Amino acid sequence: MDHKDVSSPVAAPSAAEAGAHAPGDDTAHGDLANAIRFLAMDAVEQAKSGHPGMPMGMADVATVLYRDFLRFDAAAPDWPDRDRFVLSAGHGSMLLYALLYLTGYPDMPVEELKRFRQLGSKTPGHPEFDRAGGIETTTGPLGQGFGNAVGMALAERLLAARFGDGLVDHWTYVIAGDGCLMEGISHEAASLAGHLRLGKLVVLYDDNEISIDGPTSLALSDDALGRFDAYHWHTQRIDGHDPAAIRKAIEAARADQRPSLIACRTRIGFGAPTKEGTAATHGAPLGAEEIAGAREKLGWPHAAFEVPEPVLSGWRAIGARGQAAHAAWRERLAAVAEDDRREFERRQAGELPGDLEAAFAQLKAEIDAERPTLATRQSSQRAIEAIAGLMPELLGGSADLTGSNNTKAKAQQPVAAPDYSGSYVHYGVREHAMAAAMNGLSLHGGFRPYGGTFLVFTDYCRPSIRLSALMKQPVVYVMTHDSIGLGEDGPTHQPVEHLAALRAIPNLRVMRPADTMETAECWQLALERRDGPSVLSLTRQALPTVRGGAGDENWCRYGAYILTPAHAARQVTLIASGSEVAVALKAQEQLRELDIAASVISMPCWDLFAEQPSSYRDEVLYPGSLQVAIEAGVPFGWERWIGLDGVMVGMKGFGASAPHGALYEHFGLTPEAVVAAVRANL
Repeated sequence: MDHKDVSSPVAAPSAAEAGAHAPGDDTAHGDLANAIRFLAMDAVEQAKSGHPGMPMGMADVATVLYRDFLRFDAAAPDWPDRDRFVLSAGHGSMLLYALLYLTGYPDMPVEELKRFRQLGSKTPGHPEFDRAGGIETTTGPLGQGFGNAVGMALAERLLAARFGDGLVDHWTYVIAGDGCLMEGISHEAASLAGHLRLGKLVVLYDDNEISIDGPTSLALSDDALGRFDAYHWHTQRIDGHDPAAIRKAIEAARADQRPSLIACRTRIGFGAPTKEGTAATHGAPLGAEEIAGAREKLGWPHAAFEVPEPVLSGWRAIGARGQAAHAAWRERLAAVAEDDRREFERRQAGELPGDLEAAFAQLKAEIDAERPTLATRQSSQRAIEAIAGLMPELLGGSADLTGSNNTKAKAQQPVAAPDYSGSYVHYGVREHAMAAAMNGLSLHGGFRPYGGTFLVFTDYCRPSIRLSALMKQPVVYVMTHDSIGLGEDGPTHQPVEHLAALRAIPNLRVMRPADTMETAECWQLALERRDGPSVLSLTRQALPTVRGGAGDENWCRYGAYILTPAHAARQVTLIASGSEVAVALKAQEQLRELDIAASVISMPCWDLFAEQPSSYRDEVLYPGSLQVAIEAGVPFGWERWIGLDGVMVGMKGFGASAPHGALYEHFGLTPEAVVAAVRANL
């Protein structure tokens, strides 16, 4: 066992401890920590909703972290080389909001604390990225912040390898709770962090032995430190109410080259006279009487939301302490060679390279000349090959399916500790951690992450995909083997409901290209997007090129377009996506032989089509014609485009194990089936 117990028995701080001074700090630790505690109590009480127990219990740890270690400049929340602080236990959001107010972040005046959990406030129930400076990520779904932090710590090492420690040299700190460590995502993410030796990641574990149902012993008997030892982490156990022990533990963590877990034994609801150490403090206001008792017990005679001037000044000094380090960093940035400085600033701003558009134009011209027959997963790899050399910020990866997802360009080298110069991450069979880490990479800045797995395994990624959309992070999810077309692996691996489920997530663009040309265009759209994630739904089976004429226009930008018009006045509109566009084209030919005029619409992206003017949508869908949707998925949602009187040719249930051609015949996804459906309904 590598972990060290540097704790003393958990007990209330003595009067001397409560008045302990940090080196160079004239404000008592106890007063600084109590400011956090009472702001949390008061805000939750005023809102009549929230979680006061965790902020009260972890106030000592947070105070030592911010006072003695965290490098930040409250006046410049976006300083690229700041330390990152992630509150993975997001239900304790008042801990973070109190710290932001106390240290002087401009976005967090005390009025926002008084508006805790109110509509339009910067203090929602769980921290939300971009609501206010200092909130590094959206947390609340337990373990997600842990996974994001692994991505942030990885981003720091990768950027340092490119730009040097003079520009990139910071730490990632996390406060996580029992729930975060119970959730499976933390197991995946911790294993990955240990493997990659992310030694500038420190997790402060709120080991308070309480969950919503009561004592954690009801459901938990893990040796958490033993588990993290096995993940190749540095581990320690301390008294989370002993400032000296907290400081010593963080110093030891920073001195070790492994990621660190510090189990901080705390008492939830610290200071509450009758509820301390109980589940009653976890997720409900303490009540006026209990708060009054806490004020008496902890010696805090001040009114609600009042922080005495000496204490507030002490905190504001902590918030301003990083200004000198920030200024020195800006001087180092100014001294960097011009090309490197511009590249660093471009990547931090999320701007695309200037020659990317020309690269896509050249790629499309080549595709138009060749008209290849390729699986769109292979078409995707071709797009990656075309752009990887132009986008050093493009960071690829796969959940142990690189050869199947076709996510790695030849020039991309694996990321492997201690050499962080690579641009491709082998995430292993850790889909959930991969998706959460990609959010962290994107949030950190300097990277455009993409990662691959099978579309069916978006079930494992879904919580992180949802948070990508909520946080408006431009992560690209390369999801292959997107239908029964994957064949023999059978229904366990054949997604039928997944397109519908993903399309239901707000602000997520699901793009299902029909051929190599559309795949290039969808990649371009995904990279150009700055305000949310994209899913590329790609085939295992080869598809013919269905659209020529590269031109300057990106037709996928419209979400749907007329691929081939009807030969006469339109009677039928065949709408398809992905692999079924080729089916629609063959059906169109057969209908023409029957003198039935049909247009074929390629619809790679519903959301982009919905953004178009109604006149354009009517031109494409042609109301009054028989509208037929063709897609190897369940029909859910298609009524939006074909109406209740439209016809769906798709899947009615799960798939089966067989070669893909046999499956398309068996499930009626053929031109003949489309023609029969048209004739039966026209």
